[in-house]
Amino acid sequence: MSSPKKTRRLAAIMFTDIVGYTAIMQEDEAKAVAIRGRHRKVFDEHHLQFNGEILQYFGDGTLSLFQSSVEAVECAIAIQRALNSGTDPVPLRIGLHLGDIVYDGTEIYGDSVNLASRIESMGVGGAILLSGRINEELSNQPQILTTSMGTFEFKNVAEPLEVFAVNQAGIKLPDRSELKGKQKQPSKSIAVLPFVNMSAKEENEYFSDGMTEEIINALTKVRDLKVTSRTSSFFFKNKNIPIPEIGRELNVSTVLEGSIRLAGNRMRISAQLIDVAEDYHFWSETFDRSMDDIFAVQDEISLLIADKLREQIGPLDIGDRLVEAPNVSVDVYKRYLKGHYHLLKMLKSDLDEGMAIMEEIIQDQPDFALAYLGVHQGYAMLGAIGLMPGGEAFAKGKPYLDKAIALDPDLPENQLNLAWMAFLQDWDLQAAYAHLNKVLEIRPVVDYYQSMASTLVAEKKFSAAHHYIDTAFQMDPFSEINCHLKGFIYYCEEKFEKAIECFQKGVKLNPHFNVSMLYWGSALIALGRKEESLVFFQELPDDPADLLKLGGTTLAHATLGNQAKCEAGITRLEAALQTDLMERAMNILILCRMVQDEQEEVLRLIEQGVAFHLPLMIYLPAEPMLKALRPNPKFQQLMQQVLGEETSFEVTDRKYKKALFTEKELKKYQKELDHLMTEKEPFLDPGLSLRSLAEMMELPANHLSQLLNEGFDKNFSEYVNSYRLEAFKAKVADPAYQHLTILGLAYDSGFNSKTVFNSFFKKMMGKTPRAYWKEVVK
Repeated sequence: MSSPKKTRRLAAIMFTDIVGYTAIMQEDEAKAVAIRGRHRKVFDEHHLQFNGEILQYFGDGTLSLFQSSVEAVECAIAIQRALNSGTDPVPLRIGLHLGDIVYDGTEIYGDSVNLASRIESMGVGGAILLSGRINEELSNQPQILTTSMGTFEFKNVAEPLEVFAVNQAGIKLPDRSELKGKQKQPSKSIAVLPFVNMSAKEENEYFSDGMTEEIINALTKVRDLKVTSRTSSFFFKNKNIPIPEIGRELNVSTVLEGSIRLAGNRMRISAQLIDVAEDYHFWSETFDRSMDDIFAVQDEISLLIADKLREQIGPLDIGDRLVEAPNVSVDVYKRYLKGHYHLLKMLKSDLDEGMAIMEEIIQDQPDFALAYLGVHQGYAMLGAIGLMPGGEAFAKGKPYLDKAIALDPDLPENQLNLAWMAFLQDWDLQAAYAHLNKVLEIRPVVDYYQSMASTLVAEKKFSAAHHYIDTAFQMDPFSEINCHLKGFIYYCEEKFEKAIECFQKGVKLNPHFNVSMLYWGSALIALGRKEESLVFFQELPDDPADLLKLGGTTLAHATLGNQAKCEAGITRLEAALQTDLMERAMNILILCRMVQDEQEEVLRLIEQGVAFHLPLMIYLPAEPMLKALRPNPKFQQLMQQVLGEETSFEVTDRKYKKALFTEKELKKYQKELDHLMTEKEPFLDPGLSLRSLAEMMELPANHLSQLLNEGFDKNFSEYVNSYRLEAFKAKVADPAYQHLTILGLAYDSGFNSKTVFNSFFKKMMGKTPRAYWKEVVK
């Protein structure tokens, strides 16, 4: 009898199983049988509808094939909705992947099958997980929305893969923490957790927070190192969460934690670096210093941390200094940290106290730019959270910003503000990009990526805008601003479901964050959910200093055709044109008149807004509600006044310089380094550092790090510890050393930490040091 003919083809593969089915069977067999019967009926019906082929039922699971990725996903959505309807939902998880398979008519084979199975197994009940390849097939299917869950490593798969979840009504969207896969973590990344205040005085917390922020800022100057921003690092303050979990949430490979104790004019700073994947600290140190040396200590600690990271994770381009001492006394600097600490709390009493401290500093130190920026920041926050009319807050804060810029234009914060002024006030996009590139050159703070995304979306360069905001998310995953900007990009792309999802996440992070609300309600209108949008706007809090509730409900009434209520709202909005709220009123009036299809009135309002140079006019070309107006020549002429000619942007190249050696030089230095390690055995010194080894080689430290990476495919720690490991093995086999303990042998071989020794040994040898010792000694 001939064997079945095997064919190779591309197919969408679906794996499913019922979560907890075995437990249900043990508890109530009749219930389990009923669930399985319902499960199979739903599967048969929907596979027939969407042209799927069920290859196998195995217990509570299934394996099936589809010729179309779109039909596979639509089938999965229909199945989940059917099984989750009613009072007794079936907790099914589904995984889908598109790949090459070998099929003999009854069974399928191939790596793609295994990958689909692994994607399914990492899921949760009610969810649908997709591989990146399936997700790509949905790019022209606006009715199917998905959300990235991150990049994961899979067994026997060489490269990590991005996994997506279907984000539709009736389908569970899991949190990343619920997924069972091992998330891929960037190797050159760090989060600096808030240093713990160990001082006797609780009020000294401002100092420990300030030191944490300074170290974060310093490390952002290290090229090629991804540093989690302050917002997300401080999200974990005072939370008792294991370091590996924090590392996974922030998607970093390394975490720095520490503490600070102040006593009189002395400070004790303790810090340790922790490898997230292996959950062990590979460096720790305590610094006892005088407060008079605060700026030198900040630079010393930041450089040492950067050095130890380079030794552990590979080449990093580190400058000679990471912290520039401001030209102020230690006392003034401490007062500045205290003022900054209060400003970041964003409560009215704290804002008042922080601004008062900054004003006092300005009186004593009128050339300290950061103090002026602090007062400006305070007014900006008062305006942003509605404690002062926006126009008044801007007017009061502007002289302080102008002074800060005059004193030190090269501060990243000042360049950011100059970029925003060029963008929103001057409508000069070329100047805005120039200022933003200057920020990148000085220090690539998360605000740079947010600002680039905001500027690009005005030009409808959505792909580039997504790139920048996704980078901002990598640095600051717990930022409500990032959620808003991501949602705003989706809103302008008319991907309204995805926009709402992002807005929801932002408000979940900060319930008082209302920047997204107008776009959230507008997205509901665009989706045809008009009554829901009215309720949404009506439930917003009353705020006489903001037109959000009035404007939103007026817009909703306009879409519903509630003419009387709409005109009543418009009358109040038109009255607001004569107040400080002109910009918000004008923006909403434009949308209301557009919904009423009064295009001539819309053009008149836009012309008025352009004449008054209202900042939000710059986003009108990307506003979806004005889509029908875009072909209008007058609208195009008005928008050309705003955006000018088509703008292109150039981004400063900050990539690490790789060509530090020619091929000939690389081989030369490889031989020299091998000779040095063999003849002089510097690895036996437990205090050996990359910098000290570089001095022996008469090379800059950055060059030696690159030499190890390119010439030996190792970082400093791996390279040096490999010599120490061989020394340890030799000593274990030598009877002359049998009087030493295992740890004694490790220290005698150059290892300086029990944890580092045990971790490295198990990684390289696949067994514990004790097991190896027993084998050799016996």
